[in-house]
Amino acid sequence: MEKPELIKLLELFKSGELKQEDVTEKLLSRGVEELGFAAIDTDRTKRTGIPEVIYAAGKTADQVAEIAERMVERGIPVLVTRAGREVYDTVRRKIPEAVYHEQAKAIIYQPEKTKPTESYIAIVTAGTSDIPVAEEAGITAEFLGNRVERIYDVGVAGIHRLFHRMELIRGARVIIVVAGMEGALASVVGGMVDKPVIGVPCSTGYGANFGGVSALLSMLNSCATGVSVVNIDNGFGAACQASLINKLKGER
Repeated sequence: MEKPELIKLLELFKSGELKQEDVTEKLLSRGVEELGFAAIDTDRTKRTGIPEVIYAAGKTADQVAEIAERMVERGIPVLVTRAGREVYDTVRRKIPEAVYHEQAKAIIYQPEKTKPTESYIAIVTAGTSDIPVAEEAGITAEFLGNRVERIYDVGVAGIHRLFHRMELIRGARVIIVVAGMEGALASVVGGMVDKPVIGVPCSTGYGANFGGVSALLSMLNSCATGVSVVNIDNGFGAACQASLINKLKGER
């Protein structure tokens, strides 16, 4: 149970709006909010440092909205990924302050924002077409309390563009590289920095790209040290990994 929720629960008990048995039942719920079609993990932040996040694909707009509304009631900040405009419109009817990031296809409701980290995550894309996946990563990383620096359209077709931004890239604590086509940029960056690089293979590309499989295999076969890889178009997963790295304690 999150601290704001516990305080609210005690206030409701003190005012007489909740009975002792109601409070006991909520305290014994063991971090799960049952909705029938979903079970919200209300204690995930304490266990992992990352709250429950709603993946909108495959859910109805009403299901997403109900989950989001219940999370707000429990004091949990809301991030919805892979959400279209219809889903946002439905969520906004329940949570008017929710904000939609169209490129990232992400919905955010975060009333209490923490101060961003001093160290930052650099997000680098090979091309402009990779930006939607990069923005999913960027919005997620910022939602998790990280400072983010974006370096877009610096792929190997004009690699001199990358060299002009190397000082900013090298200053990051962790680097996310989003690339489609042949996915070479992750290896290039990995060979030029002393920080962990998280490669995000992107589905951007023509037929032989196989929907991002060519970029995935290129990144997995990278000879550059310190390069790890998440799934195709998984900007969210890359951001979560980068956030955990960026917030590790100890000397940089």
